[in-house]
Amino acid sequence: MSAGMRTFFFKMDPSFYVVTQNMNSSTLSQVELVRSALNGGATVIQLREKKASNDVILKTARELKTLTDEFDVPLIINDQVDTAIAIDADGVHVGDEDMPVIRARRLLGDKKIIGASCIDLRTALLAEEAGADYIGLGPIYQTDTKKCRIAPLGPATLYEIKKRIRIPIVAIGGINEGNLKEVLLAGADGVAMISLIAGAPDIDEAIARINKLIKETKGVKEK
Repeated sequence: MSAGMRTFFFKMDPSFYVVTQNMNSSTLSQVELVRSALNGGATVIQLREKKASNDVILKTARELKTLTDEFDVPLIINDQVDTAIAIDADGVHVGDEDMPVIRARRLLGDKKIIGASCIDLRTALLAEEAGADYIGLGPIYQTDTKKCRIAPLGPATLYEIKKRIRIPIVAIGGINEGNLKEVLLAGADGVAMISLIAGAPDIDEAIARINKLIKETKGVKEK
């Protein structure tokens, strides 16, 4: 079923999309870091863990689901559809080497959120047609978080892609406080933050500052 025909059963604000990859702290657990993000205004949490065992991922996912339910914020599981089903997560996010969107939709049904990683207009259009609810588009800028096989897209390409698709775009890759505003003004519906938050000297202060900047920029954008 294409995006234009889908009936949406959920509400999702992609503005402040926090990914747990590389969220490490010498004093706080991953769950405590996510609580700080939620306290600071995170609107979506994605559990992305590529190295831990399945048992550890499942345990963390259950803990995060309890936490995100408390804040009424969606929990998205990266790649692992079986984990999402096991804990009744709000949805999954799949990459080009993961399960296809169509298959994930068959397994999860119409009431769950499915996001797809996209690197250009072609992959964005394919994801939309396959029934994705949003796309993660990037890298927008150079990033060291994950190895990228393509050059950064930049805000101009983001702007052109936004004009061609109807589903929300979450921009990802090298986004920080210095370039966040131009990404949102170029058309992104939200921005994904990965290592920036956990690496901040004062996590709560950094989250509050980023959230304030997102809200101010989206307010200007919507006028």
